[in-house]
Amino acid sequence: MKVKKPRKRHLLLALLLAWLIAPEWLRVPVQGATARDWNQQSFWFEPWGRSGVHKGIDIFAPKGTPVLAPTYGLVLFRGEIDMGGKVVLMLGPKWRLHYFAHLDDYSALPGQPVLPGGRIGSVGDTGNARGKPPHLHYTILSLLPYPWRWDDSNQGWKKMFYLDPNEALGGAREAP
Repeated sequence: MKVKKPRKRHLLLALLLAWLIAPEWLRVPVQGATARDWNQQSFWFEPWGRSGVHKGIDIFAPKGTPVLAPTYGLVLFRGEIDMGGKVVLMLGPKWRLHYFAHLDDYSALPGQPVLPGGRIGSVGDTGNARGKPPHLHYTILSLLPYPWRWDDSNQGWKKMFYLDPNEALGGAREAP
């Protein structure tokens, strides 16, 4: 009797689905920060510079405060860009990208798996935050659209992809 081996594409499909339904268990990504350290109304605030609307939250903390992974995931990018300065991009559960900007330094490397609370970098004022109070700009971007979130606000169609970190962190634990 010949035993059938699972096909590679079935294993890949199972892995993709598992990542979609995996729990996030989010935590605040700045060590010692709480909801009092960001403006609850800043997500989708406009006007907001060249981007038009603010697609995340700014978590204020002293320069050099550790930025920690809010969930487990895989670091996809680490580098410098014009507006964000030193940034890290991490793929987390549910096919969500976690974007960390204005970092003073970064610890995580591309391709590196991270656990919740793993060090990503530290709070800074790089990019278009130069000369402003140090903070972490934190954005959550879904690779899978949520069409019911689309509204008539400025760039409202993008709300299908950008998730409000205030809501996502609603039950989050404070980073130690």
